[in-house]
Amino acid sequence: MSEIFDFAEKLRAEGERFVEIFSALSAEQWSAEVYTEGQTWTLRDVLSHFVTSERALIKLFESIRQGGAGVSDDFDIDRYNAAQQNKNKEFSTAELLEQYKQVRADCIAWVSALTAEDLERKGRHPFLGEATLREMVKLLYLHQQTHYRDFRNVLTLER
Repeated sequence: MSEIFDFAEKLRAEGERFVEIFSALSAEQWSAEVYTEGQTWTLRDVLSHFVTSERALIKLFESIRQGGAGVSDDFDIDRYNAAQQNKNKEFSTAELLEQYKQVRADCIAWVSALTAEDLERKGRHPFLGEATLREMVKLLYLHQQTHYRDFRNVLTLER
């Protein structure tokens, strides 16, 4: 199996797992606070973040694949995330979950179309700084795992 296939498969399996997890949440659980430092994020906000960050990152990654430099040196990830949260306030959790499914399917299709040469292209990532697309795609998977660890702890405390 190729590295690209492995990346796509991890993203597919992870996406299916998150759809299961989010689909099983009660109305009360959606409003559980996951992060309280700075701007408070609920579980709903985490799902919204998954949608907006993955959508934006795939656009960024494609730009880098095409020879672009990536984000600017003065990119403020916290300001960007806060602005994206405000844009998604009108969507229901069901709508956000459908958006997540579509964004993840788009992401898997994009990753599946990469070549080994593409994985070596470099650009500036909002969190990693200068990195290869290989490192960025790996972080795409790890990013959601990190948030999952945080919100899993919140759900465990609610029981």
